Amino acid sequence: MERRILLATGFEKAFLGIATDFAGHDRAVYDYDKCVEILMKQGMDADIAMNHMDYEVIGGWVGEGTPIFMQRMRYRSLIASTE
Repeated sequence: MERRILLATGFEKAFLGIATDFAGHDRAVYDYDKCVEILMKQGMDADIAMNHMDYEVIGGWVGEGTPIFMQRMRYRSLIASTE
C-alpha cells in the first residue's frame, strides 16, 4: 500500500514526525504553537495567527492524509484539568 502523507507547506520548521491513525493512515504531525510562531513571523498578530490556524489550516480537511496539529502539554497538566 502506498503511503500518502500530506505535508503542510510553510510549516517545515514545526514538523514533529509521523503518526498513524486508527484506520492505519500515516499523517504528518506539526507543533501547533510553532505554526503560530511561523505565522507571526510572517506579520500576523497572535490572535489572527491562532484564528488562521484554527479555521483555515486545521479546518481545511484535505482527505485521509490531512496533517495533525498537536498542542504540547504536560501529562500532569492534563490530569489536573480533568479533576
